[in-house]
Amino acid sequence: MPPSAIAYAELYVTDDREASGFLIDSLGFVPLAVAGPATGDHDHRSTVLRSGEVTLVVTRALRPGTAVARHVEEHGDSIADLAFSCDDVQSCFDRAILAGATALQRPVPSLRGGQDTWFAAVSGFGDVRHTLIAATADRAGQLPSDRDWALLPAATGPAAPRPVLDHVAVCLEAGTLRRTAEFYEAAFDLPFYSSEYIEVGDKAMDSIVVRDAGGGITLTLIEPDDTRVPGKINRFLNVHNGPGVQHLAFLVDDIVGSVRALGDRGVTFLRTPGAYYDLLAERVVGMADAIADLRETNVLADRDEWGYLLQIFTRSPHPRDTLFYEYIQRNGARGFGSSNIKALYEAVEREREVAGR
Repeated sequence: MPPSAIAYAELYVTDDREASGFLIDSLGFVPLAVAGPATGDHDHRSTVLRSGEVTLVVTRALRPGTAVARHVEEHGDSIADLAFSCDDVQSCFDRAILAGATALQRPVPSLRGGQDTWFAAVSGFGDVRHTLIAATADRAGQLPSDRDWALLPAATGPAAPRPVLDHVAVCLEAGTLRRTAEFYEAAFDLPFYSSEYIEVGDKAMDSIVVRDAGGGITLTLIEPDDTRVPGKINRFLNVHNGPGVQHLAFLVDDIVGSVRALGDRGVTFLRTPGAYYDLLAERVVGMADAIADLRETNVLADRDEWGYLLQIFTRSPHPRDTLFYEYIQRNGARGFGSSNIKALYEAVEREREVAGR
């Protein structure tokens, strides 16, 4: 059986207290467990955080020269592990290896929550790994299995969105998109879901979305068109020193309310030009009554043949801008808001023209 969900994403960071603080205080995540010297790991310190159905692990190196320290030195604060939940870890591992993945940890048992669970790890894109963890509803069983954890008392805090992980956006080097997508289909049974070539002024990028049949794992794979002027994808590849996760997208039921709540917690979102909303009613049919709220909160809108979506992006809280976060609300739409890239570009150009008059 192939993987069915993303169990957690693990960030390697320079300052775990600062990174965890942002996720807790600003985005509303709740700490579940900690690992470090007190649990027998003298090389690293980690915290497991959860919000809704999203689990993140924040890890920093306590000593130089460790794999975590080397990763942060090369890539900055970034996602190092996208862990997949598997009904059969051995089967998932074997399939990935046959498809060309490198074995980073062969399947071994790990005692979690009073039951035997198995885990393994294989290579993914760039330096990102995929830990394969046994699917379980047990709170302790979904913790990373390669270290001992101390569970924390249940915590509560101010109201915040309780999201689902909608998709993971991955930046790839030019010329590697198709073979990466083919690898994920062969290794993890993530078939092609959609593809699109996007041109914005003198810049362009190509994308393929891969997704499992149940919708628990969705990766949007993006590469720049290196025959065009370098853009944001190129910049990410430069500051990250290679392929990696550009952003995590969190699905919420009420994005306008979520943005207001997150704003009250100090989250800074990207600003949207006013000209974007001047054109929105014409571009996205049926949104006229919502434009005032969208303008106030800087939320973007897009429509496809199945419905519409609303989305917004945070500014990166990390030193090298190597990771940011998206909030998205879907009302039937199956796309990822690609029309907004062009619409934002046109809005900026329109404001420049007006300012120049």
